[in-house]
Amino acid sequence: MTKFPGRIALILLVAALAVACSSFGPKLESPTVTVLTVQTLSSDMFAQKFKVRLQVQNPNDMELKVRGFEYEIFLMGDSFAEGNSSDQFLLPSHGEAEFDMLVTTNFVSGLGRLISRMGGGKLEDVDYEIVGKVFVDKGMLRKIPFNHRGKVDFTKGRKGSDQRTSDQPTGTSG
Repeated sequence: MTKFPGRIALILLVAALAVACSSFGPKLESPTVTVLTVQTLSSDMFAQKFKVRLQVQNPNDMELKVRGFEYEIFLMGDSFAEGNSSDQFLLPSHGEAEFDMLVTTNFVSGLGRLISRMGGGKLEDVDYEIVGKVFVDKGMLRKIPFNHRGKVDFTKGRKGSDQRTSDQPTGTSG
């Protein structure tokens, strides 16, 4: 007879833990981070500075308070730039935001390889991939991974056209 109250207590404990875990918040879908433009600001033999315009789209039913992100940008499969951004903004539910980021690369690892792969031609419709994590403030600090592929045109400063999206719809645990 003493085993029956123990089983009830165990079932109640498991149920309480399940409720507590789910109360940390809903799972968040990965935002879409798109490279819109890449503009060369300065260039010499040792370093190049670029202004990269990004667009972040929120597929979630709730607004997200973005606290920054970490990223790596690949152009034609080669690492172009990586780093962290502390840009903070409010991303509306099912909305988007755009912002600029300054990026510095060295000739050997960045622009030089890209130019040689393009055969000295214009840097138009260059395949890119951007991967990283968006840091959001939703209850507990969360990191939401993202991964997006598209094309960007260095020559015109216009929005790049997306060829395909490869977002990984992953959430975070709370």
